Amino acid sequence: MNYIMAFLFSGLVCFLAQMIYDNSKLTPGHITSLFVVIGSFLDLFHIYDKLIEIFHAGALIPITSFGHSLMHGAMAATKQYGIFGIAMGMFDLTAAGITAAILFGFLVAIIFKPKS
Repeated sequence: MNYIMAFLFSGLVCFLAQMIYDNSKLTPGHITSLFVVIGSFLDLFHIYDKLIEIFHAGALIPITSFGHSLMHGAMAATKQYGIFGIAMGMFDLTAAGITAAILFGFLVAIIFKPKS
């Protein structure tokens, strides 16, 4: 049942993104940013945590989870460091993913040559 719930949530996020892309003039970058903001907004009201309880890994895979992680880290650090915790804690939970994306992007750029 966990696999079905994960598939349904991730599929719904992908479906919504595709519908927005097909029926608007938004670029994939705009849609990705929109979904990060939606994930942050849902975490602000503790809704995303409930989605994770229901859909498990299905709610942790889409880009909305990145917004959730950014907001979760920022709010946790704000409790400890005050207003300065927003900048300090925002990337605590996402640092590994961001670092891996930069590292692998750099390695791929070194190994492969772009087509002209």
